[in-house]
Amino acid sequence: MVNDQPSHFGAARAETMLASVMPSRDKIGAKLNGQPSIVNRQWSTVNGQSSMVNGQWSNFFLLAGPCVIEGEEMAMRIAEKIVGITEKLQIPYAFKGSYRKANRSRLDSFTGIGDEKALKILRKVKETFNIPVVTDIHTEQEAAMAAEYVDILQIPAFLCRQTTLLVAAAQTGKTVNIKKGQFLSPQAMQFAAQKVVEAGNPNVMLTERGTTFGYQDLVVDFRGIPQMQAFGFPVVLDCTHSLQQPNQTSGVTGGMPQLISTIAKAGIAAGADGLFIETHEDPSVAKSDGANMLKLDLLEDLLTRLVRIRKAITD
Repeated sequence: MVNDQPSHFGAARAETMLASVMPSRDKIGAKLNGQPSIVNRQWSTVNGQSSMVNGQWSNFFLLAGPCVIEGEEMAMRIAEKIVGITEKLQIPYAFKGSYRKANRSRLDSFTGIGDEKALKILRKVKETFNIPVVTDIHTEQEAAMAAEYVDILQIPAFLCRQTTLLVAAAQTGKTVNIKKGQFLSPQAMQFAAQKVVEAGNPNVMLTERGTTFGYQDLVVDFRGIPQMQAFGFPVVLDCTHSLQQPNQTSGVTGGMPQLISTIAKAGIAAGADGLFIETHEDPSVAKSDGANMLKLDLLEDLLTRLVRIRKAITD
């Protein structure tokens, strides 16, 4: 049976871990309806009380941004928009953007604007808006390089069992977000997390991003959220990649973005500690994964609804 509330242990771990990646922790918390809440994108305290309510998050956290960094101006515009929304809704936020896309269907698919150029843009987003940033890595060598610019290293789903990659990510000391392989059970993810922990880094998040269903579809088993939370790590639901339709005959991955809201609402109801949403000003012209991204203009309404659901299940 799916839990109807977030995992206490996972949420507590999320508070400690995500606070550690913040550029600064000197912001002052505020109160919402008499309860501690999170403002200015900081995990903070009020009169010595943490921003947890009855052992649970007062809100979910969000990892969101474009699939890949296409340029500085677009990244800054998207970040500014999401920062404004998340400040208004008091959602802890980290900007997501891949500096390079290594897993492409075709050789002529867009992979990036150049590693150093994209990583510098991620650093600028971090420093301009005072928010943590997250990006993917694909090889052991990339771990140390990306760690110089970002706060959270993300392990792609297809690479979640690569021991040397996980260990390299762990050794940077950065928070490591491991995406569950489309071919793995939720229970199997404990071993991926253990590799990072045993390499000396307890700062782990696990992300559900759907399970292969036939050759060209994915489904989300929401039982996996509490099952992975039982390992003691925060669990994120990837609301956009979960709706991919891979292996299309065109060589371009498809998607069902019209169901992003459905997946996100179900994830919050199932108790996910955080959400992962890829978003773009105009997904139809996005250079990667446009078929399953959320149009940026739709984000505020969706998050507003999700905050209401979160409040309802934690009251």
